[in-house]
Amino acid sequence: MFGAAVKGCGNASSPIENFELLGFPYPEDLKFPFLFFFLFVYTLSLSGNGLIVLVVALEPHLHKPMYWFLGHLSMMDMMVSSVVVPKLIAWLIEGNGLISYAGCVTQLFFFHFLGCTECFLYTVMAFDRFMAICKPLRYSTIMNHRVCFCLAVGTWFGGSIHGAIHASLTFCLPYGWRSQVNYILCDIPAMLKLACADTSLNETVTLVDIGFVAMACFLLILTSYVYIVSAILRIPTSKGRRHAFSTCTAHITLVVVYYVPVVYNYVRPPSQDSFDGVVVMFYAAVTPCLNPLIYTLRNKEVKEGVCKLCSRKTQC
Repeated sequence: MFGAAVKGCGNASSPIENFELLGFPYPEDLKFPFLFFFLFVYTLSLSGNGLIVLVVALEPHLHKPMYWFLGHLSMMDMMVSSVVVPKLIAWLIEGNGLISYAGCVTQLFFFHFLGCTECFLYTVMAFDRFMAICKPLRYSTIMNHRVCFCLAVGTWFGGSIHGAIHASLTFCLPYGWRSQVNYILCDIPAMLKLACADTSLNETVTLVDIGFVAMACFLLILTSYVYIVSAILRIPTSKGRRHAFSTCTAHITLVVVYYVPVVYNYVRPPSQDSFDGVVVMFYAAVTPCLNPLIYTLRNKEVKEGVCKLCSRKTQC
């Protein structure tokens, strides 16, 4: 792989000003259906998650740790969509996916920054549910405003460090005349295929780092839910058990939807499979729409908050 990459690089010292995202293959007659689909999911993601942020901020009965973290999750989902989907829409409209070198660096950084931050946040949300269900008498003392603020800031800070490391490692490599990125965004596996140097170290770091972060967070979430389920099963009344489960099912659903594409794309050896782009497209375009849908349909307090906010706007 290394020899072939160097052979096709030409003058690797010549700086590249632009990359071209090749997107994903599709029949020409599906261009407009895809365009409307991405416009729809992007609008739904921004409006739905924006509504969640607004409701959590304005409704006093939602000023709790669980919804504080939900507000941060909604902000991340809006940002993840904005990193990928607008460029996909522009590619479908204009017929090319030109992106500047700086834009490519920025896209890769924010994609991994937000992805890692979301991974940390799901772990923090699992810890919050663990404290609420397994340690209810100590919950308000431990999960106070200061602790919640520090946990939220920690997730953002940890994600930014992760994104900066991977962006630096990827773009410290030399890139020659090959500028066509056979992917829907500037992501690590696609960029390493264009590099004019041995990328084995980068591939190892990507596999180990992302794999370690994803698996460590997943194991912490899994451990939390083992204790949570055990505590719920000890609740004497069926109504109490249903209420406890209802506060956790939305989070569990989003964790599963988040981890499947992450594990498929990064926690395995690099591949040439075009399905990789479809998985990322699902994560970046579709998953952010699920957060507001899942929480507004399955969470009674959020539904009440949305109804109160809508009725207040109607009266105004």
